Amino acid sequence: MKLQRIRVEQFRQFRQGLELDNLQPGINLIHGPNESGKSTLVRAIRAAFFERYRSKSAEDLAPWGDSSAAPTVEIVFEHKGQRWQLDKRFLKRHRCDLLIDGTSFSGEEAEEKLAELLGYQFPKKGASKEEHWGIPGLLWVEQGTGQDIEKSVLHAGGHLKSALNNLVGEVASSGGDEVIQAVEQQRQELLTATGKPRGDYLALANERETLKQQVSDLQARVTQYQVQVDRLGTLATEYEQANRERPWEVARASMKHAEARFQEIEALQEQQNRGKDSLKQLQQNLSLLQQNQAHWQSQSEQLDQRHKSYESARKQLEQQELASPDLEKSVASARTQYRFAEEALQRARLRDKRVQLQKDCARLNAELAKLIQSQEKARNIQESLSAARKQKQQNHIDPHALRQLRQDQRELDDLNIRIQTAATRVTWNLDAGHSLELDGERIEGQGDKLLLEPGVLDIPGMGNLGIQPGGDDLASLQRKLQRLKQSLSQQLAALAVGSLEAAEARHGRLQDAEVQIQRYDELLNSLAPSGREQLDAMRADLESELLARTAELETLAVTERADEDKGADTKPLSLVESELKQAEEQLAQAESKARSQETELLTARHACEAAHREWQRVQNELSSPERQQQIEVLNRDIAAVEKQRAELELSLKEREAKIEEARPELIRQDIERYRATAEHQEKAQQNRALELSEIRAKLEAWGAEGLEEQCNEQRAELEHVNRRYLELDRRAKALDLLLNLLKEKRQALTRRLQAPLQKHLDHYLSVLFPEANLEVDENLMPGKFSRGSELGQMAELSFGAREQMGLISRLAYADLLQEAGRPTLIILDDTLVHSDAERLDSMKRILFDAATRHQILLLTCHPEKWRDLGVEPRDLAALKLQSTAG
Repeated sequence: MKLQRIRVEQFRQFRQGLELDNLQPGINLIHGPNESGKSTLVRAIRAAFFERYRSKSAEDLAPWGDSSAAPTVEIVFEHKGQRWQLDKRFLKRHRCDLLIDGTSFSGEEAEEKLAELLGYQFPKKGASKEEHWGIPGLLWVEQGTGQDIEKSVLHAGGHLKSALNNLVGEVASSGGDEVIQAVEQQRQELLTATGKPRGDYLALANERETLKQQVSDLQARVTQYQVQVDRLGTLATEYEQANRERPWEVARASMKHAEARFQEIEALQEQQNRGKDSLKQLQQNLSLLQQNQAHWQSQSEQLDQRHKSYESARKQLEQQELASPDLEKSVASARTQYRFAEEALQRARLRDKRVQLQKDCARLNAELAKLIQSQEKARNIQESLSAARKQKQQNHIDPHALRQLRQDQRELDDLNIRIQTAATRVTWNLDAGHSLELDGERIEGQGDKLLLEPGVLDIPGMGNLGIQPGGDDLASLQRKLQRLKQSLSQQLAALAVGSLEAAEARHGRLQDAEVQIQRYDELLNSLAPSGREQLDAMRADLESELLARTAELETLAVTERADEDKGADTKPLSLVESELKQAEEQLAQAESKARSQETELLTARHACEAAHREWQRVQNELSSPERQQQIEVLNRDIAAVEKQRAELELSLKEREAKIEEARPELIRQDIERYRATAEHQEKAQQNRALELSEIRAKLEAWGAEGLEEQCNEQRAELEHVNRRYLELDRRAKALDLLLNLLKEKRQALTRRLQAPLQKHLDHYLSVLFPEANLEVDENLMPGKFSRGSELGQMAELSFGAREQMGLISRLAYADLLQEAGRPTLIILDDTLVHSDAERLDSMKRILFDAATRHQILLLTCHPEKWRDLGVEPRDLAALKLQSTAG
């Protein structure tokens, strides 16, 4: 299908009509700015094919505000060597005429002819919508919808399959679909989409399971009934035997016997504990007695030790007493030397103080002289500062007024220059002996004069000439000159100066005075930051301090002369301080030794006295008769206690052997074992009696229910339901198998259809993404996209990439339709606007390749991006102007 000419009239913004002819079989690039009518042209093509000519929903096709318009679209195209011409008018005088190589059709017949050709359908009522557009809806891309392809493929799916029916085969045809639908319908009566039972099949399955459970429950109850009968016989035998033997009473008798034996052992253990306590007390008494015995034995040895200690302490005391006189002499000598050193230090300090006072007096005299000099400088600077301030006051001038005066003077000078330029210059060169009069002034020889006002030139013997200079501009300049002169005079009078130069001179003197004031202020601040009063106060302080230092110096001089009369030494202060420190250290050492010797003497005297007292005490104790008697009594007590301990240890050993032989822990365990046995045997007999009663009652109830009869009836019902269930189960499985086989067959045939479509997709995709792959599903819908290690759905790509992939898919569909002999026309309204330069270049190659097989209408508002497409662009705005001019 190749469009040759399109004409629209009274269609939205095309009131006067627009004709687009000489359309090429390949790419037709139509460009224009926004709102130039590109989308309107596309809307006209879509309306010509999609909208019923009688449609009442076509009001939006008329020009805005024109209710009497009749939107008209005329399209001429060629298909398979035949010339088709469509004339369609909407709203007013609506009609539809179709001419095919001389054969005419009109009205709905013509519309159905077009729908059959292109593969779309008309709505039964209302405006045409996306679901009616079929194949044109897939290949004609509106502005901003290039990335959305899923719905277009879905709506064109039936037409695609119908157009390619010869490639699909019988199962994929409508007849094959009916078979699959019939099988699916019968399968759906028995199975859900996931293969689970439903309907009668599900009801029978549930009933079957219910009956199985009921039969199982009844069989379990019958089995349990038989088990309970057997249990009743066994339990009755055990109950009678236990009543005869009464094992719990035997266990209690054994427990009492074990308890009696355990009480006997506890009595032995109590005796053993008391014996151990007695043995412990005997051992404590024996230990105390032995300690006393050892103490008395050690006192004899201590007597010799005490005497030796006393002799040693006495000799130490004698040595300390001999050393005391020498140490006292050393302390007295050190104190004398320390006193002499202190007196020498005091004299040296007085000398140093006198020298320091002399230096202080000299420093104070120098500072006083410097301060007096600073006071003099400050007074001179203050006088200069006052003079500078007076000069500033005398030469004060307003800087704003001075700037205004300068500006007005510059304007006056500029105005004078302009006046001189605009004025009439009269020049003359008269011969000798001749003269003229200009405004009553005689002129002769050579010269010139500027005339700012009208003048009269008198020529003797001839009359006069009137000279009118400048014109209106000169008069205006003169008036402005007078105003400026008057303003300057007023400003000079206000500033009390005669000229601008005088004002500038005053301003210069003012600036000099300000600089001097700043410099004098800085000098004065450097001399007296707090003012001259500070200098006066500092001078008074210095004079007072100098007077005090002088008086103190005179007093020290009198004292120093008295020391010189006594013949005192004149050593330096540092040497005297060193001698004093040395004397102090020697005194401290002597006093320390004296104190240590005194302490040692007192310690030795005390130790000697204590050693003598201790030696005398021990000697008195050892020689007393009472002590001898106590030693004899102590020896007898020790012998008696040792005998009692031996007897008690033998008794404890024999009793411990009896206790260990009796094994009290085992007897305690026997008591617990017999007690638990009696309780368990008695409880077991009680449980047997209770269980016998329950089993008898349960068996009586089950016997009345007729469990075996109920079980047989439920088995018969289960067999009946199971036969019906197996019939439906076989039918469901057969239908499921048949449906799977049919679908597998259709999928295999569908893959045969996908192969050529995949081939065309790969052809275009290799240009844009060399390593990528785009798969289509059984509904011919592009879906899974892979590129290298990346794997995902096409819908997950970026907006620009989805737009590019959408166009590639549409071109592949067009190639497939062309192979099936169906007409193809591709319309792209402002597409690929989200593509970068590199991707757009690849898409141009793809479009140029597709244009060798299909006609493409490419409308854009960016013609500069398509300059290298290899086709001649057509300016829609220029076409509109041509149509209007025609």
